[in-house]
Amino acid sequence: MQALAARILLLWGVRRAGLAVLAGAIGALALPPFDIFASMFVSFTLLVWLLDGATGNAETGRAGLSSSFWTGWFFGLGYFVCGLWWLGNALLLEADEFAWAIPLAVLGLPAVLAIFYGLATMLARLLWSDGIGRIAALAAAFGFVEWLRSFVATGFPWNAIGYAAMPVPLMMQSSHVLGILAMTPLAVFVFAAPALLGTRRGAWPGLLLAAGLLVAHFGYGAFRLYVAPMQATDTTLTVRLVQPSIDQSQKMENTDRIGIFEKHLALTAAPPEQGKPRPDVIVWPETSVPFILTENPDALARIGDVLEDGQILLTGAVRAEERGAGQVPLYYNAVYMIDDKGQILGASDKVHLTPFGEYVPFEDLLRQFGIEELISLPGGFTAAASRVPLRLPSGIALYPLICYEAIFPSEVAPDLAGASVILNVTNDAWFGSTPGPYQHFLQARLRAVEAGVPLIRVANSGISAVIDPYGRVIEGLSLNAVGATDATLGVQSVPKRDRYNHLLNLWLVLVLMTMMAMVSSLGFIRRKN
Repeated sequence: MQALAARILLLWGVRRAGLAVLAGAIGALALPPFDIFASMFVSFTLLVWLLDGATGNAETGRAGLSSSFWTGWFFGLGYFVCGLWWLGNALLLEADEFAWAIPLAVLGLPAVLAIFYGLATMLARLLWSDGIGRIAALAAAFGFVEWLRSFVATGFPWNAIGYAAMPVPLMMQSSHVLGILAMTPLAVFVFAAPALLGTRRGAWPGLLLAAGLLVAHFGYGAFRLYVAPMQATDTTLTVRLVQPSIDQSQKMENTDRIGIFEKHLALTAAPPEQGKPRPDVIVWPETSVPFILTENPDALARIGDVLEDGQILLTGAVRAEERGAGQVPLYYNAVYMIDDKGQILGASDKVHLTPFGEYVPFEDLLRQFGIEELISLPGGFTAAASRVPLRLPSGIALYPLICYEAIFPSEVAPDLAGASVILNVTNDAWFGSTPGPYQHFLQARLRAVEAGVPLIRVANSGISAVIDPYGRVIEGLSLNAVGATDATLGVQSVPKRDRYNHLLNLWLVLVLMTMMAMVSSLGFIRRKN
């Protein structure tokens, strides 16, 4: 291992950049649908050895900061290109209008996101040493920049490193205590620990600490899943997930709106499977109603005709809010709650809009260059000021997350605003049969585990599922399946709020890792002198 580390340390130029890109690409194999957990150990071990070889200008005292930045940037480029290439699929749906932007989605966005990883490696270099301290420095730096990535420029925390440590429910439970943000630096420390085998100093303490973290990670997961059946529920809710798998190009052509609507109604009206109870709630995906519901009383009447007594429909739809004569209405991406009489009982609008999908950031500037959002509405969508839980007639309150809002831990209020179930409606048909829907599904599952409540997730083309508070799939429909499935989940009317302060946990981990790095760095300086 030492000989291999020495060879990598001495790499320079194109070979060095190429290996950094390869290391990031290998790490992307840990993401869904591949879930090759072990690939991250290879990825971060190579990154540490590359950073060991980062050199700087001794006269200016920059200590390899520039070289470290570019090493991290190339690493991030490989990771994000291989993890996010599927974004280009959405632009192919209207290739005549948006094909020119495919390089921006496939290469441009990853290049921008890679800046965060370049910043991480540059910050880590400030406390770099020859032992366990450099692993701690790298972990703290990645934890810090992943936190920045969750909110800078409205945030895009997709595929944070911590998710690679949680591919299955056994490995998800730590996030209930720590949260995804605190999981990331701990995961980086464990993933990078094998790099210590390539050095002579600090190997065994670092490897033992990493092994201890792994044992605690798996051990807590096993314990929490073991006691899970003992958790009490106050009531049950039977839910039907409707997954029509409408092709996105058909939705965009807008020529068969009635056919799309009737397909949803037919799946809603299907009898339950033998032995299963009648569903209390039927859920349709994001923007599944192809017209403005409040302008179509006949559509509401049709919904009322299909629903049986006492049933409730939750459906994604565009909501229009009139502003007066001569003014364009405000449009919201919403979830409606409709009863068996075709009456709208409530609605909740999306708070965190998707840049370039639902609105154009820096609109006045970018529209001058012909840049438009993918979803064509006059003026784009408007973001809601706050999130409104949807309270069913039974008293159960649902906490709605629309589309990619589910990737943001910060969008889930600590007390869920009194709700006891998370509802996520989305339309991942934009991305076809690519890794995108699988990655989105994993991140939504983690919101349920973090919050300790069930999740109802319905996607137009999948993956739709009912998830228990431990990340386990109760019932679901696979990607591109067409149909409806019913599931009964236990619900606590007043859920036990045992969620920890996840942001505080992040800073505690960062402080501990930074202190470890500082102590090691000071010792390294003394040895050199």
